[in-house]
Amino acid sequence: MPAKKREHDPTTGKKNKKEKRGELAVINSDLRDEAVQKGMRDAWQRKESYTNGDIHLDCEPFPHCQITRFLQSESFVESLQAELLQLNFNSKSNDLYKFKQSDDLRERKEHYISQIRSVIFGEFRIWLSEVLQVDLEATVDISCAKYEHTDVLLCHDDELEGRRVAFILYLVPPWEVKDGGTLDLFSTDEHCQPVSVVKSLLPCWNSLVFFEVSPVSFHQVAEVLSEEKCRLSLSGWFHGPSLPRPSRYIEPPVPRHTHIPRDESLLFEWVNEMFLDPRYQARVQQEFEESSEICLPGFLQEEKLRQVRSALQSSEILWERKGPPNKRCYGCADMQNVPSCVQECWELLSSESFFILLSNLTGLRLHYLCGDEEESENEDGKNETENRDGEGNTQASASSTDADTSTTEKKDKGPPTCVGELRRWMHGDYTLLHDSVKREYGLDLQLHMGCAGWKSEFGGFTSYIAHDEDEEFFSLAPDSVS
Repeated sequence: MPAKKREHDPTTGKKNKKEKRGELAVINSDLRDEAVQKGMRDAWQRKESYTNGDIHLDCEPFPHCQITRFLQSESFVESLQAELLQLNFNSKSNDLYKFKQSDDLRERKEHYISQIRSVIFGEFRIWLSEVLQVDLEATVDISCAKYEHTDVLLCHDDELEGRRVAFILYLVPPWEVKDGGTLDLFSTDEHCQPVSVVKSLLPCWNSLVFFEVSPVSFHQVAEVLSEEKCRLSLSGWFHGPSLPRPSRYIEPPVPRHTHIPRDESLLFEWVNEMFLDPRYQARVQQEFEESSEICLPGFLQEEKLRQVRSALQSSEILWERKGPPNKRCYGCADMQNVPSCVQECWELLSSESFFILLSNLTGLRLHYLCGDEEESENEDGKNETENRDGEGNTQASASSTDADTSTTEKKDKGPPTCVGELRRWMHGDYTLLHDSVKREYGLDLQLHMGCAGWKSEFGGFTSYIAHDEDEEFFSLAPDSVS
């Protein structure tokens, strides 16, 4: 006699086959509707908006779609989340991001991970190819990312060879704007450079977002502000023919100038007399030549430092945001519209006498009166990046306002020149390494104001990384002159 079908037994907790199928990875049935596919395809090609049930497609600032109930089975999504949380996560951190990520999931054998991988690689990829009218490859990059308190991914465009569509499946608890962690989309200018956030997508349980990878697909994951919630997601890329990319935009060079004529009386008025002693200068120079960097605490006279620090906290100073966001984000002031004592300090840093002082402190030939030291045959190019976690503000003692001057020597191409900015660093500000940074031989100087009692957890440090190297060779905290 054939065995009878077993019904659900509340005493054993076993389920029949029909109930087990409810835990399979099944995508939203609306995605199979031919009318829905045609509506999305037409809207995508015409760069318009389209909404149908759980599906919302928008093409501003670039084509992207959010499916708010991607998988039909809630029990499957819950089981998938539990399985993913059992994975080993590796901390990922550099100037662009800080979060935890699993290894590649393409070879994982866990039950629910295998199922979701099959659905994304198979049924969803085929559906997406039909909607976009693009032949997407069967191989897909996929991993699991975990963002917790203070984790972030700064502005970037996702463009690498072969990437055509990016996707994110969110497995998060109830999420609010105050929790941070939004997916922010940027508008772009005529040079395809990001300008500002114009749309923020809130992570939502069992929602899937995908967008076209292009020269203008700039986005970021905003800093996670919640101390309790975890922003868990599956993400990756479908590969296919890349969209045409315009020539890389090169920013116009910042104007440079030679030193301004000021005599040594300016030094005696501003600089701690210890640094004007030739014997002390020789000691500093020796240390600099051995390590290529030097910190000089107490460089300015205390009264002058107090005046400048007080002036920088004035509400009269207009701080403008410096971008673009894929390279930098901080406040910058016009030196023509700052209090007089700040202008005088700037004149000090740009003066002929200061160039001579720097030459004596470093051994570099920054003035024709100074001796010419032997130059290294293979000088490593160095770039800098400001850590994004600075907690400064113009009114608190933890504020960080830099007078940043880079003095360069151009051999046989005229006298040394300098360029600099008056910067204000706040929570969330940063600079990023980028390909268009021009490597050159130069001296980088930073004068920090209002950073007494600075703690490492405030962030705001500067990292120096040698050309063609991944690891920093030293970092500078905002509490000294270097």
